[in-house]
Amino acid sequence: MSKTAFIFPGQGSQYSGMGKELADAYPVARQLFEEADDALGFKLSELCFSGSEADLKLTANTQPAILATSIAVLRAVAQETGLKPDFVAGHSLGEYSALVCAGALSFADAVRTVRARGTFMQEAVPVGTGTMAAMLGIEIDVLDDICRTAAEGEVVSPANFNSPGQIVIAGSVAAVARAIEIAKGRGFRKAMQLPVSAPFHCALMQPAADRLAAVLEGITVSELSVPVIANADAAPNSESGRVKSLLVTQVCSPVLWEQSVRAMAALGVTSFVELGPGKVLSGLVKRITKEVTLSNIEDSAGVKAAGGTL
Repeated sequence: MSKTAFIFPGQGSQYSGMGKELADAYPVARQLFEEADDALGFKLSELCFSGSEADLKLTANTQPAILATSIAVLRAVAQETGLKPDFVAGHSLGEYSALVCAGALSFADAVRTVRARGTFMQEAVPVGTGTMAAMLGIEIDVLDDICRTAAEGEVVSPANFNSPGQIVIAGSVAAVARAIEIAKGRGFRKAMQLPVSAPFHCALMQPAADRLAAVLEGITVSELSVPVIANADAAPNSESGRVKSLLVTQVCSPVLWEQSVRAMAALGVTSFVELGPGKVLSGLVKRITKEVTLSNIEDSAGVKAAGGTL
């Protein structure tokens, strides 16, 4: 029997205006944004609906904004379509949306936690000292060798395995620059620094992981209603007792997105539904596996289309 996976976007999918049309169309979505405002003590809804691109790019804002928009979409989908997933997964920050979908985390706890997570990740490394780069068309073992050669005592390592031929590295500015030059010297011309504010998913994020662990200690994790494919090991998790450690590990570990999609496909998933702003994950899934159907839902038209497919 064919299975469905709900997938949730991470940082980089944000845009000003996200969620507004949905909140206008569905009271259940508007109520979700009101819950977010109450949980955080400021108008996250206004940031999503009309905030500046600059404000939305601040990591401490980006993370709760994308989470809230994704869960608003989820609430509308649940109310209007009855569509249910067999597995859920999210890219980095999106794993929190997946955990809310699975019932492991309450939305209020999740939105407060990712607000703190964004702050911790930004503060872990002084601005300007760490960065990330997209390395295109390089095999994993070759890239590992490039990173080892470029490190010279500093940090540089794979951070996101996004899709075949698209791996992102992270580390100190100098080490990442050396990795780019070494790659180009070996004939890999498509290596470029990314406009990010911190080197996510590498060893430099350890201070953020430690602070996040302390926050998670005070949060209740409930039983999971559906397995979550974790970023850290690309395997389905149904144990509530493992959720916190997987989230802490995730901060300094690479996001195994390509491996996660392949794992879901191997488990029988033939339909991937991206819930939240943008179509980034749909594009990645398309490059990872051809034998699946893809849809993304971020507005009322998407919700109606999903309802029509049942």
